[in-house]
Amino acid sequence: MKPEDISQYWESIVDTMADGLLIVDTEGNIVFINPAAEEITGYQNEEVVGKPCTVFESDTCMLQTAKGRVKQCNLFRLGKVSRRRCAIKKKDGNTVYLLKNATVLKDENGQPIGGVESLTDISELMKKDQEIEFLKKELTHEHGFHGIIGKSPAMEAVFDLVKNAAESEAPVVILGESGTGKELVASAIHRLSLRNKGPFIKVNCASLNESLLESELFGHVKGAFTGADRLRIGRFDAASGGSLFLDEIGDIPPSVQVKILRVVQEKEIERVGSQNPVKIDVRLISATNRDLKDLVERGIFREDLFYRLNVIPIRIPSLRERKDDIPLLTEAIITKIRLRSQKTVQGLSPEAMDLLMNYSWPGNIRELINVLEYAFVVCKENWIRSEHLPGYLTHEKVKKFYIEKNEGGSKKGTGELERILIALEQSKGKKIEAAQRLGLSRVSLWKKMKKYNLVA
Repeated sequence: MKPEDISQYWESIVDTMADGLLIVDTEGNIVFINPAAEEITGYQNEEVVGKPCTVFESDTCMLQTAKGRVKQCNLFRLGKVSRRRCAIKKKDGNTVYLLKNATVLKDENGQPIGGVESLTDISELMKKDQEIEFLKKELTHEHGFHGIIGKSPAMEAVFDLVKNAAESEAPVVILGESGTGKELVASAIHRLSLRNKGPFIKVNCASLNESLLESELFGHVKGAFTGADRLRIGRFDAASGGSLFLDEIGDIPPSVQVKILRVVQEKEIERVGSQNPVKIDVRLISATNRDLKDLVERGIFREDLFYRLNVIPIRIPSLRERKDDIPLLTEAIITKIRLRSQKTVQGLSPEAMDLLMNYSWPGNIRELINVLEYAFVVCKENWIRSEHLPGYLTHEKVKKFYIEKNEGGSKKGTGELERILIALEQSKGKKIEAAQRLGLSRVSLWKKMKKYNLVA
């Protein structure tokens, strides 16, 4: 084949190209796209021919001004564009990342008659780059500490205490509201300790009834009760040589509290149905969102066990006490959600971030995660805006709810009242769920509701 014969095959060549090809006139109107470009953009040739190239909303071709987004094309000014990364919006609203090369087409007199662009889809490459960057931050603990995100003074104090606690073998109790990340702190203590080669076993004490919890913690022998057809090793046994994390320690019933006290004192357990003690070697880390001192005063929690567990107390600040960390937490959460989803949400608009910064966060980091998960579902753009966030985040809605529910009631303690109202709205009026969000018992929540005239 002679070089001069190639021109008659250009359509076949263009149609079989793996890269997208886009041709525009000097006004930026689309003249042609090839099948690969159709697949990349989601548009058919006939849907975009004659339309301006701004239909793709490329981030490198649009300039943000005080009056809005305006077209800003550098191709005809520069003559060519080489290996430029950009993002465009597909027909279905999703974003695709491209590597773009472009050049100006000229006639025999050297006058521009249009432009041609080749488009390579690098979305998968960008996703891998984001994963690598995220993992690098995780490994270097940038703005954080062993998976715990934060750089506020309150969290820096926690990090120092965690490092000191890790050097000891004494029991640790982690205090804080629900959703503050107590399990992450417990895990960090274990990883930093000399026991880091051993197991890290977790038990949620509030999720099991009394008999199941006892068997789960201490194990049982064959025939100990109906259905016990074999020896079962408990969590204390399983954690031997490592650490045992007892979450929601404040919900443990009195009968189990006695047995845990013996474990702490004697370093041994008795399996259910057996009277033979078994020596164990376990570092005990516990956590609760309840006020243990209050439980002791009310006779719900044993005083001797409290002092045994409370050797190294670590209090985790609530999110409203460390609001400077919200942007960092938001970035980390969005990155995690983006990596496991097909969406390309990059972050929050200033207005949306302002809503997050001014909200009281009764559910703490767990609630922040839920809010951003919701926003990912609703958002069809690259940036989460205020309308993509749950409506209850706006102060106006909280204020309206306050007026409707508290007319004629007490006006004192409005910070606490606001948190109660938000929790009730989030749980759609279910008091048990609202109490859990607030870290209160149902009775305590009812008393506070009565105080603020919220009980009918």
